[in-house]
Order: sequence, then C-alpha cells, then structure tokens
Amino acid sequence: MLYVKGDIGLLQRPTIAIVGARQCSAAGAKLARQFAGEIGRAGFVIASGLARGIDAIAHQAAIDTGTVAVLAGGIDNIYPPEHDELQRAIAERGCLVSEMPVGFAPRGQDFPRRNRIVSGLSLGVLIVEAARRSGSLVTARLAAEQGREVFAIPGHPLDPRAEGTNKLLKSGATLVTEPEDVLSALTPLTRAPVRQLREEPEQPIEVPALVSDRDRDRIVAALGPAPVDIDSLVRGTGLSIRSVQIALMELSLAGRIERHGGGMVSLAPGP
Repeated sequence: MLYVKGDIGLLQRPTIAIVGARQCSAAGAKLARQFAGEIGRAGFVIASGLARGIDAIAHQAAIDTGTVAVLAGGIDNIYPPEHDELQRAIAERGCLVSEMPVGFAPRGQDFPRRNRIVSGLSLGVLIVEAARRSGSLVTARLAAEQGREVFAIPGHPLDPRAEGTNKLLKSGATLVTEPEDVLSALTPLTRAPVRQLREEPEQPIEVPALVSDRDRDRIVAALGPAPVDIDSLVRGTGLSIRSVQIALMELSLAGRIERHGGGMVSLAPGP
C-alpha cells in the first residue's frame, strides 16, 4: 500500500528521478538545479527522496512544474527537520508518497528501501553526485533492475563525491552533460507528447521520432558478437552520438543487444 498526499495527478505524468550526494559540492548543487529546472519545464515530473543536498535542490527547482517526494517515514513525519517548509510546500503543490503508515518515524534501513519507489515511479534516474558507498548508487542499481535508464554526470577523478558517478559510467550508465541529453533519451518513451510548460502550456507538442528504422538497421548491421564502444558505432554509422544512444536504448528494451562494462555493447545471442 502507498500513502499519498497532494496532487495525485502528478503520478500519471512521465517522471524522471534526480538523486545525489547529501554533502554535495557547489557545482553539484548548480547542476541539480539546472537539470531539474529545465527537465521540469519540458513537461516531466521530478521525483526524489527529500534528503539533504541534491534531493532537496531538485525538489526546490521543480516545485512550480511538478515534483514527487518519496519519504522513508510516514507522510506526516518531517525528516530531516530542516525540510519542514519544503515538505509542506510539496504536500500543497506537489505530491508526497510513502509506503509507511501515518505517524511512522523512519529507521536507517527505511531510507535505502524507499529508493526502489523513487526509481519505480520514473522512466529514468539521474545521479548528479555520489560517493563510492552512497544511497544514490542503491537507487541506480534498483533502477537498472527495474529496466529504467540510468544517467550520470561525470565528475573530477580526484573528487570523492564523483567516485560513485564515474564508476556508474564505467559500468554502462549513460553519460550526460546537459538536460537535453536526458530529454532526448526519455521523451520517446512517454506514452503521450510531453507538454512544453514554458511556452503555450495548454498545447502539447508532438515529438518527432529521433531515430528512423533505417538508422536503427545501420546500427544493428554495425554490431556483432564482440563488444564495441559507442564512439566506434558513431564513427562506423555516421550517426550522431545522441541518435546512437537512443537507438541502443530501444534495442536494449527489445532484447536485441547486450550491455557490457565500460559502455560496451554487442548483439544479443539468438534464441
């Protein structure tokens, strides 16, 4: 059972989760605000866990366009205490979600447990900053198990707050450097045209297909049983890296390719 408070209509809209370090850097905070703001204005709901740091910043940036906070405790339990005003604002203008009953105080094990709901509500999960051992990496793992797309913003190799995100990229997460990278990958997965909220909010914009059947066939023809990296596919097909990434995502969902470490891909073996 899920307990919900606020605008439940947000749960029917396409959603992207944004999570990251509690002790985030100034650069990480800026990126979380930029990505959440622009993705929210493009029509997506932003989901997160209302934790300190990246989570709270993502919620704040999307409060006007739609945000969902998944809580580890009951929906009436304020945690952390300094998020009192933010949690109340989300209850009034966004949506609070919890599997715990009203009055329940969260325990340590409840925070990683709720992460499966954060990823489950979403088409994809963006990790902004994460240390080697981070709850955000738990969310990324759960998202992959649920068949969601996992995105990560690369960080400086010497910054421990980027160790987790850089590791995700080595393991096959999609590298993104701007909000458009996330939108290009996930917009084709929405069941209805994403509404452009910044301009003409009442008129949905038809999203054209970003990858044609011919381009997809070119990528399949360039693949074989031996893993290759995405850059090689870009050079071999002459397509843009964005088109290749979208086509690979579609082929992965169809079970036609396999993903390997280091962003390598190959054709899936036949039945």
